[in-house]
Amino acid sequence: MGMKTYRKQAPVGSPYTRLAQVLVAAARKWRVDATQAECNMCYSEEVEEEGPDVENNGHNPWRLCTVNQVEEVKLVLRLIPIWLSCIMFTVVLSQNHTLYVKQASTMQRSFISHNFIVPPASLQSLIGLTIIITVPFYDRIFVPFVRRHITGHPSGITLLQRIGTGLALSILEAAVAALVESRRLRVAKHYGLLDGPKGAVVPMQVWWLVPQYAISGMSDAFTIVGLQELFYDQMPESMRSMGAAAYISIVGIGSFVNTGVITVVQGVSSRAGGGKWLGDNLNRANLDKFYWILAGMSAVNFCVYLLIARGFVYRTVEEHDVRRLERRGGGAGGRS
Repeated sequence: MGMKTYRKQAPVGSPYTRLAQVLVAAARKWRVDATQAECNMCYSEEVEEEGPDVENNGHNPWRLCTVNQVEEVKLVLRLIPIWLSCIMFTVVLSQNHTLYVKQASTMQRSFISHNFIVPPASLQSLIGLTIIITVPFYDRIFVPFVRRHITGHPSGITLLQRIGTGLALSILEAAVAALVESRRLRVAKHYGLLDGPKGAVVPMQVWWLVPQYAISGMSDAFTIVGLQELFYDQMPESMRSMGAAAYISIVGIGSFVNTGVITVVQGVSSRAGGGKWLGDNLNRANLDKFYWILAGMSAVNFCVYLLIARGFVYRTVEEHDVRRLERRGGGAGGRS
C-alpha cells in the first residue's frame, strides 16, 4: 500500500569494486602520457573499449574511471597511514581485558567488608565510567574553552589532534601500569610471596589499578571517538559504511598484533636465560618490563603518527564540486 510513496534505491554495486576499478585502470595506464583538460584534470582519450564489462555508455570501467572515482580512492589511501599508526594504541588497549585482569586477581579485592570480594574482570567497568565522564566534559567544557581562548577552531582541536591526545595518553597508561606493577612486585617480595602457593594474595589493594583503567578510558574517549569522526568525515559519501568498519577493525587487528608482541617477548626472554617474562606466576614474572616495552613502542609510534598527521590534508573539495569538474573534463583515466 505504501509503494507509491516509498522510495526504493536500486543497488549500485560494492564500493570495493569502485576502488579496484581505479587501481586496475591505473596499473594498465601507468605508462600512458597524461594530457591536461581545461579544468586541469587528467583524462584519457581512449573512451571506447570492447569486452563483456563495457557499460551502457560505451566505457570500460576497468580501463577508464571517472574523476569522482579517482578522488574517492585518493581519500581512502590518505587514511590508511592514520589507520596503521593507531594499531599500537589498540595493543595497549588490549591489556584491559587480559593482563590487567590477571594483575587484579593477585591483589586484595575486598570492598567495604571482607565478605564482599570485587571480581577482577569487573574493574573494566571503570573504563566505561571514565568515558561517560570524559565525553560530556570534552564537549561541554574543554571544546568551548579551547575554541574561545586558545585555537579558535570550531571543534576546539582538530580530529587528528584529538586522536594524537589519545595516543599520548596510551603511553602514559603503559608507564603507569609499569610503575604499579613494580610496586606490586616489591610488596610480593617483601612478604615472601615470590614463590608462594598458587592463588596467594599480595597484600596490596586492587584500587592501585584504578589510574591505569581511568587513563585507558580517557584515551579511548579521545582516540576511538576521534577515529570514528575522522573516518566518517573524510571518507567519500558512498564509502562511509566502509569507513565505520575500518575504524572499528583497528581494535581487532590490535588484538592480533598484541598476541604477536607477547609471542616475541616470550621467545626472546626465554632464550636470554632469565625465564619467560609473562609466566603463570606473576610474582616471578617481569610484567613491569613488558609494560615498559609497550610504553616505548607507543612512544615511537606516536612520533611516527606526528609525522603522518603533519602531512595529512583534510578533504576540502565537496563531492558535488568533483562531479561538476567531471562534467567539464570528461572521464578520468586510471592515473591520479
